Amino acid sequence: MGRNLLLISNSTLHGSGYLDHCESEIKSFLNDKDVESVLFIPYARPSGKTYDEYTGIAKERFQRMGFDLVGIQERVDSDDAVRNAEAIFIGGGNTFVLLDSLYGVDIIPIIKARVRNGMPYIGTSAGANVAGRTIMTTNDMPIIYPPCFDAMGLIPFNINPHYIDSDPNSKHMGETRETRIREYHVFNDNTVVGLREGAMLHVKNNEATLKGSTGARIFRKGKEPTEYRPGESLDFLLTN
Repeated sequence: MGRNLLLISNSTLHGSGYLDHCESEIKSFLNDKDVESVLFIPYARPSGKTYDEYTGIAKERFQRMGFDLVGIQERVDSDDAVRNAEAIFIGGGNTFVLLDSLYGVDIIPIIKARVRNGMPYIGTSAGANVAGRTIMTTNDMPIIYPPCFDAMGLIPFNINPHYIDSDPNSKHMGETRETRIREYHVFNDNTVVGLREGAMLHVKNNEATLKGSTGARIFRKGKEPTEYRPGESLDFLLTN
């Protein structure tokens, strides 16, 4: 057994509801392991939602997909909750808040061990960010300061979710997403996968497949960015 991750750029696609665009991939991903119940980690708190409010949204959606879902805050012992989880889902929100909370309850080592042994891991947006080596390519404001920027390292590269291509007709004078990633590479070597909205990455053992509808743009230090389309193999990312 080995790692099995579904890393999704966004939980909501324009014109559709929560997790609608990735429902079939989530169901296939979990049914492949006969998962019945999912442990939800709501620490990213999108829009300042409480853990229970966020869990309620996820619970209702997963029930419609045929799975039970429980929030980690509903368990007395968070360590035990992770150790006994059939699968984990970490939702989006603020990546700094999420990582700080993961360090605060000290469950990162347990999650890493469970993922290494094959527990399915789903992450959307911030939940995908923390699966990477660091959170230094997140789009979020640093509204809280985690102990460090090192993430869980479930994959040997960084993710930039919600990747937006440069618009030559835009009058916006701020940095483009590509500019910011190039700035990151002045000081850091990690490969960065820019997942457009609607894109997702399935990592199974030493194989990585781009899924979804929009593709990805991959940035490697000292090289020009490269484009990849849905269905293409990105196995090379796992050998870095």
